[in-house]
Amino acid sequence: MENGNGRSLSGMYGSVCNFLRRCLFRVLSYGPIPKHIAFIMDGNRRFARSRNLKEGVGHRVGFMALMSILQYCYELGVKYVTVYAFSIDNFNRKPDEVQYVMDLMQEKIEELIKEESIVNKYGIKINFFGNLNLLNEPVRRAAERAIAATAGNTQAVFSVCVAYTSTDEIVHSVNESCIEKRASIRQVNLNSNGASDNNSEIEYLEGDNLGACVISLADLERHMYTAGCPDPDILIRTSGEARLSNFLLWQTTFCYLLAPDALWPEISLRHLVWAVLEYQHVQPYLEKKKKQL
Repeated sequence: MENGNGRSLSGMYGSVCNFLRRCLFRVLSYGPIPKHIAFIMDGNRRFARSRNLKEGVGHRVGFMALMSILQYCYELGVKYVTVYAFSIDNFNRKPDEVQYVMDLMQEKIEELIKEESIVNKYGIKINFFGNLNLLNEPVRRAAERAIAATAGNTQAVFSVCVAYTSTDEIVHSVNESCIEKRASIRQVNLNSNGASDNNSEIEYLEGDNLGACVISLADLERHMYTAGCPDPDILIRTSGEARLSNFLLWQTTFCYLLAPDALWPEISLRHLVWAVLEYQHVQPYLEKKKKQL
């Protein structure tokens, strides 16, 4: 009987919280709602150490916090959420820690594509951005399955930056743009004189059509890992660290940056609401700066 009463009270409490949250989001919607929020999920290990827990526990609690934040974002009307899950530099950590994170990542990716997950509830498309060849095969295959399984979802987008750094992304984009332009030059030469040797390629580069060989801003952005996603409106880094740590350096020119003191597993609804309120305060200024370019 007591268990039944407990479940009833718990359900009632949850319903009241959901109602109040919807009311709060309704009020926020009278101001500009960010289309894209990015998170640097910092502080999982410190969270575990401060509570004398195993390091891996911090990552597990951090995943639970991520699921809550995703739900709040999509309920609020934020269509794009991007998280910095694992940088290329993180591979330099202790091998057993790296392996634990990879195993946890594989487990949680599989959970995300289950029928009852938040991904299917909100129609979320999943992206994985980064040099995925650096991941071990089980994690890479799990990521590929998640991408394929959610490719048709159009309501929201969840992007996971893994084996990622912004400098690697920019170098990747430059390399891909060069390959594309070189192929274009060869094709033009082949069409114009039927030749494709190195000399004819050099002549074309020095000719009147040199402008057609220049790599443009649009070329670079088309080959970024994040191509197709708008730039973030807000970037939140937890644990009070005011550094981007090589995350989305190209995309954050007009992004509002926040660094709450809370460790990532401690992030909550109030931190998100405060971030949106701060953004709404500065959004006219940011839009003005964008138009000046």
